[in-house]
Amino acid sequence: MIAGSNLEQVLSSGQFAVTGELGPPKNGNYEIVRDKARILKGHVDAVNITDCQTAIVRMSSLTAGLVALAEGVEPVMQMTCRDRNRIGMQSDILGASALGIKNLLCLTGDHQKFGNHPQAKGVFDMDSMQLLCMARGMRDDKIFQCGEEIKDHEPRLFLGAAANPFADPFEYRPIRLAKKVDAGANFIQTQIVYNVDKFARFMEMVRDLGLHERVYILAGVTPPKSVGMARYMKNFVPGLDVTDEVIERLKDAKDPKEEGINICVDIIKQVSEIPGVAGVHVMAIEWEQAVPEIVSLAGLSPRPETKMVESRLMSSDSIELIVSRVRKESKAEIEKALEQAKAEVRASRDLVVKEKDRTASEISGLKKQAEEARAIAEQKDTEIERLTAELAEIKAGPGPGR
Repeated sequence: MIAGSNLEQVLSSGQFAVTGELGPPKNGNYEIVRDKARILKGHVDAVNITDCQTAIVRMSSLTAGLVALAEGVEPVMQMTCRDRNRIGMQSDILGASALGIKNLLCLTGDHQKFGNHPQAKGVFDMDSMQLLCMARGMRDDKIFQCGEEIKDHEPRLFLGAAANPFADPFEYRPIRLAKKVDAGANFIQTQIVYNVDKFARFMEMVRDLGLHERVYILAGVTPPKSVGMARYMKNFVPGLDVTDEVIERLKDAKDPKEEGINICVDIIKQVSEIPGVAGVHVMAIEWEQAVPEIVSLAGLSPRPETKMVESRLMSSDSIELIVSRVRKESKAEIEKALEQAKAEVRASRDLVVKEKDRTASEISGLKKQAEEARAIAEQKDTEIERLTAELAEIKAGPGPGR
């Protein structure tokens, strides 16, 4: 086993894998992540934790992944190259490994112009293939990207990447996939599949290159909520191939959401019959409630039981413990800082008192010296007066009768 993750165990055992997707909130409320994780638990083998998808600021994928892990849901931490340089990415890889996260999906990332901070500067120090190479080097060769050795506890991660079978030029798609496999990808999650026939042709080219024997491929699926959503994806989302059949089914449906679920289930059943497809990646962001029904209707429930690799954090209470510990440590640090400040104030006051006492002593000494000088001066004046009188007598000479 490479990392021993639940996802890796399911795939390596030859079972058809199911992954889901969880979008962290646009705030710091981790309860939202817990609620979504509880919905998905038991229905997927692992769940992608998105990394500020569509370049919109959200809770970090590392933090949300930790929350999901605490709920017993294995995370696939997404990492984009948009917001970090190679120093930051390697640091987060080490942190994720330390916290028990076993799966990493390497992405280039949506351009910041599509998000809520279009004026932000994109980093893009690397692309997804270079990130894969770097992560693989950290894991297999125990070296940082600079060549420095990782002396202990190298990150053990099951590495993933994304692939779009429908982008142009179509014939180049398997070749690009091969490059990601060469870079270090252990599993692939594809763009949403609506055109199953075209996806089947893509998989045929993949098999011709023998890639299905080197990497696990999970077909991306999603339940369209409405005909408007389907039309928008068909006309405005690059790299998506939404068929007219899908649009017609939604258009004629009495309940578009229910029909969207049925469409997703039908596609899952079709792609599962294509040789080389090892699983599906169900993308139902902000509609996690649909995932259990989709998985069940597709005949993929219950999910296989594997021994989840023990992590440092295996219960939801662990988060509370971490928060409590941080608060205690912060309180202790604050109290220590206050005591230090008080000690410095006391020392300053003592110094002022000492300086005041020293100054008073010096003034007293100066006064004493002045008094002594004044007494000496008075003695000198008396002596001068006496000598002056004697001098006057001498000058007067001897008087009569002397």
